[in-house]
Amino acid sequence: MRRHNGATITPVGEPVNGPGTRVMEDVVMGDSTPREARCAVIVGPYTAGKTTLLEAMLFAAGATQRKGSVPQGNTVGDANPEARQRQMTTDPNVVHFTYLGDTWTAIDCPGSVELMQDTRTALMAADIVIVVAEPDPGRAAALAPLLRALDELSIPHVIFVNKIEKAPARVSELLAALQAASARPLVLREVPIREGETITGYVDLVSERAWHYNENKPSDLIAMPDSMKDRESEARQEMLEALADFDDGLMEQLLEDKVPATAEVYQQLTRDLQQDLIVPVLIGSAEHGNGIVRLLKILRHEAPGPRQTAERLGIPLNGGLAASVVRTIYQAHTGKLSLVRLWQGELKEGQTLGGERPSGLYHLRGGEVEKISQAGAGDVIGVGRCDGLKPGDLAGEAKREAGQHAAWPEAPQPVYALAVQPQNRQDEVKLTGSIAKLIEEDPSLALEHNHDTHQMLLWGQGEIHLQLAVERLKNKYNVAVRTQRPQTPYKETIRHGTDVHSRFKRQSGGHGQFADVKVQIKALPRGSGFQFEDAVVGGAVPRQFISSVEEGVKEGLLQGPLGFPVVDVGVRLHDGQYHSVDSSDMAFKTAGRQAVQEGLPKCDPVLLEPICEVTIDVPSDAMSRVHGIVSSRRGHLLGFEGKPGWDGWDQIKCHLPASELSDLIVELRSATQGAGSFVWRFDHLQELTGRPAEKVIQERQQAAQ
Repeated sequence: MRRHNGATITPVGEPVNGPGTRVMEDVVMGDSTPREARCAVIVGPYTAGKTTLLEAMLFAAGATQRKGSVPQGNTVGDANPEARQRQMTTDPNVVHFTYLGDTWTAIDCPGSVELMQDTRTALMAADIVIVVAEPDPGRAAALAPLLRALDELSIPHVIFVNKIEKAPARVSELLAALQAASARPLVLREVPIREGETITGYVDLVSERAWHYNENKPSDLIAMPDSMKDRESEARQEMLEALADFDDGLMEQLLEDKVPATAEVYQQLTRDLQQDLIVPVLIGSAEHGNGIVRLLKILRHEAPGPRQTAERLGIPLNGGLAASVVRTIYQAHTGKLSLVRLWQGELKEGQTLGGERPSGLYHLRGGEVEKISQAGAGDVIGVGRCDGLKPGDLAGEAKREAGQHAAWPEAPQPVYALAVQPQNRQDEVKLTGSIAKLIEEDPSLALEHNHDTHQMLLWGQGEIHLQLAVERLKNKYNVAVRTQRPQTPYKETIRHGTDVHSRFKRQSGGHGQFADVKVQIKALPRGSGFQFEDAVVGGAVPRQFISSVEEGVKEGLLQGPLGFPVVDVGVRLHDGQYHSVDSSDMAFKTAGRQAVQEGLPKCDPVLLEPICEVTIDVPSDAMSRVHGIVSSRRGHLLGFEGKPGWDGWDQIKCHLPASELSDLIVELRSATQGAGSFVWRFDHLQELTGRPAEKVIQERQQAAQ
């Protein structure tokens, strides 16, 4: 034995608190039997330290010889240029490794809320999820969407409080803040040991063992400091009471003041975690390698396996090969890879999957791939060039069920757009094909060809999301694009009608052109669109030319006197003249267009702006700030209520001009620590007058010059 700051340090394996007590840094439950391959997904907000945690786990497991650093750009994950440049995770990092004979796949997900779709699809492969939290209670709200998603999907998960050495508050305060964001009871598994303001180790509340942190090394077992005994006893009792809510036998023991056996407590924790009844909370520091072995041990001994996960997801295991497609990945050297989770059976090289023969099977390790000859139940692998496989599919050796993955997440509605065009006009076809591949990788992107503004719009979940897409177009597909803010699809209409007589006559040798029409233009109620009425009698305009007049009228309405498409207008053709030789479809089409263009300026044209119905979801404490945002954007509040099933959250309904939606998500997330979101739909057109209308019209005239 040796001493450290007055505490006795005992080598791992030497009992301290009496004979027969297990030492958790070495063995848990005495079980060393290898299990089927499992998958742990790492999630958490941006800056929480997920990638650093993955590096620490790989180093502690012996999968790497050194820990990579995000600032130095040498991590196993975040290998693509976009991630390196931004020092943030931009795609799920999939890493295959082994720990104490067990096979694992870890998936480190992006932390940006704009990339949440990647996280939600990765969750479909998870046996267990590690939620990385910062130690600041004020940042707990940022975890609410993640924790709610895990609760709704009943995915077993643990919370790892990272950067514990920088904790600005007590763990009890952080736990209370996190509990407000979780529908499952949080169960603290460890309490920190403090020396002054410095956290130097922790006490495991199950084994009642104390450990001293070492820099990037396993912790040392020490005698529990006297100052920790009361705190440890109180925290352990709280943990046992939380477990007793799910076990009558344990409840009886507590009521009789009996101390439950340690093995029984471990069994109860494992059972409750695998059934997603509780959320264990661990502490540590990925940067300094503290608490990492403890985390790995809990994953190894308490995480469910692929069969339990398949049962939770409702995936049938009827014998033979069973797999689900999690994600599509396009890589320069391998082409299309389908990321696949195997639930049952083996997949060997040369064997078919979903009726297709893969070009190869691969283990992924960040930006690298390793070709393998076979994979077994629980493995997460890359399958090369199976074009028929899509995310969400269930597949056997010969059968594929499209989109049958239980609870597969729908792509969220896009909330931010950029107008894109290739810098080289010859790349137009290449651009649309490349964007299609980006959308296949990430369905939360969308492409729209707007018929009103004639712009190609790339839609996504925020500014960073679309910037990444533009960078990938250049880096992966060699397509450079120009971007600009999308134009608002304004319309115009008229306040009253008029009568118009239009004649088109042209003589240029041989057959000429002649058409004469009399039309009545009238205003229609809002939302009526366009109506054309044929009221010609006596054959003044022959029947074969009526449709040409209507076509010309429609063409004339594409751009009104204010510069925008005209809506809610009726045109009545009631008279005209024709020439038996010189009249033609083209002549009557031209006359119809002229009639509208001549008549509309006399009908008191007015600008219309699109108004959208917007539903905003935010934490309740952000309500006043969000009201201010709505008011500042010329919004009209329709009402608000508590968000169904979300305690501490509110839902606001309002009308907002479409022109004010372009960067709403940026301001909303800034006001809610990234937790706020909204959905929208077009509702109606509304008159826009005064200086705002003058500004819009002036900008359109300048753009047309």
